[in-house]
Amino acid sequence: MWGRFCHLLHSLRQPTFFTLDLGFYHRRFCHERYCLVVLDVADTQVAEFVRKFLRHPLFRTKPKRMGKVVLLSSKEIRWWTKGATKELRARWT
Repeated sequence: MWGRFCHLLHSLRQPTFFTLDLGFYHRRFCHERYCLVVLDVADTQVAEFVRKFLRHPLFRTKPKRMGKVVLLSSKEIRWWTKGATKELRARWT
């Protein structure tokens, strides 16, 4: 299944993909051609946090998002960047 999903992400032009599946928050999924955003929020909060993420200064543009796997929660933003050995964190502004 991951192979088909990965092929889909690679076939699109710099997509930012949002999911509620916490299993996707792993640094092995980092790739320079896409951004994978995992939401750890209630279903009723998904739209709010997608907007907040896309407006956040650290992730506002595609070049700033590419190569990252991001975990959004109501408290903070955590992410891995392609090639990094340390997870990064930021608070909501």
